[in-house]
Amino acid sequence: MTAIRGLHQSAVEVLKQPRPEETITASFGKFISEVKSQHLSSVVLHRSKRMVLDSIGVGLIGSTTDVFELALQHCQHMYASDDISSVYGRKGTRLSPTLAAFVNGVATHSMDFDDTWHPATHPSGAVLPAVLALSDMMTANSKPSGLDFLLAFNVGIEIQGRLMRFSNEAHNIPKRFHPPTVVGTMGSAAACARLLGLDHSGCSHALAIAASLSGAPMANAATQSKPLHIGNASRLGLEAALLASRGLEASPMVLDAVAGVAGFSAFYEDYVPQPLGSPNDEGHMFLLEEQDMGFKRFPAHLGMHWVADAAASVHKLLVGAGHGTVSPAEVQDILLRVPHSKYINRPFPESEHQARHSFQFNACSALLDGEVTVQSFTPAAMTRPDLLALLSRVHVEHPHDNPANFNRMYGEVQVTLVGGDILRGRCDTFYGHWRNPLTNESLRKKFRNNAGTVLTSEKVERLIEVLEELDRLEDCSPVLSLLQ
Repeated sequence: MTAIRGLHQSAVEVLKQPRPEETITASFGKFISEVKSQHLSSVVLHRSKRMVLDSIGVGLIGSTTDVFELALQHCQHMYASDDISSVYGRKGTRLSPTLAAFVNGVATHSMDFDDTWHPATHPSGAVLPAVLALSDMMTANSKPSGLDFLLAFNVGIEIQGRLMRFSNEAHNIPKRFHPPTVVGTMGSAAACARLLGLDHSGCSHALAIAASLSGAPMANAATQSKPLHIGNASRLGLEAALLASRGLEASPMVLDAVAGVAGFSAFYEDYVPQPLGSPNDEGHMFLLEEQDMGFKRFPAHLGMHWVADAAASVHKLLVGAGHGTVSPAEVQDILLRVPHSKYINRPFPESEHQARHSFQFNACSALLDGEVTVQSFTPAAMTRPDLLALLSRVHVEHPHDNPANFNRMYGEVQVTLVGGDILRGRCDTFYGHWRNPLTNESLRKKFRNNAGTVLTSEKVERLIEVLEELDRLEDCSPVLSLLQ
């Protein structure tokens, strides 16, 4: 009798569960499969084209780094050649689509120069390499149009933003796992599922498969392994979509909050998911229209831009006061007021990757030079006696009103001179933040500097022209042909 009651209770619980077509996971699958290019507003098109431009640029300069070279050599030596998809900056070098997505993703994040959004993640680097590689994979007469390319890219960005808004924890600078390895993989899978034209069920399965391929710990931040996070997100999202296209199935409830069986909730303890409405619903708006993207002016963790701008303002005060240059001999003490975030509090960084994640290093570089640039992270710049002397004078405070949140934090630098004078600089919103976005002129200047490290000036200018017209291209081949 007890067993019968238990069976009856289980049946009741099953009856209480939503039908597959009513689940949150299904709503995401339907959105991905049903969204059309006409759902992209002029604002979303404009902002996403800027993201594509910036991401390709940082990927091209990233193809000059040691970590990219290591990843590329690994792929060339360990896997059979499959000359399909192009590799950033390497003329004549092609790999399988998934490996090209991997190495190009590594290139994009190799210098921590890629875009950042809120809640905190690097959205473009996880999606764009996969969309480029998949486009390369398609035959010449079936290449996606520029508009379809942008649609897939925007789907990947949208899915990341929606998932991160299901958690308050996701709004803060991460502590446990690197967000692009979770939402980035999901975004890559969504973008590729859209480009492959999967039906709503296939799109849902692509997301569920991607969830099983997600995650990497924050302990690998500020190491050569961190760029692998973006490479894997791009690659594994593409693999998830390709597996779904072959009919591989996964949980139809992966995005739903199911008591006792964690799906996507495994990554966020305060996960409260909501259905994603149909793109045909009146009033639906892409998140990119509500909030612009953050673009970096120099290659370092986003949090560094607040302290760099604050320190640069103090540099101007010192130089303007007739000092000409900043000498460590006149500096008694440097106080930084920044959010509490352990992995970007690095008093004496020992590598370029640690320096890109050091409040102290970036503040002192800006105080000494008036700015932080690509060259600031070279061995010669990092080992300057004047810089090391300034680093030895730094103290850090974490005010309660300065949360580890890219939308609410600030950076403050207070310099006490040997004579007792105190100079202060504060940055609440740096130039490049989504509240204070880079102008088109500034973004193109960054792109020219980055892409120009590996491409001729003619190709650089042509890429700018092609990407500006991307939504009007009959197919995306012109973009693919200019990446090497």
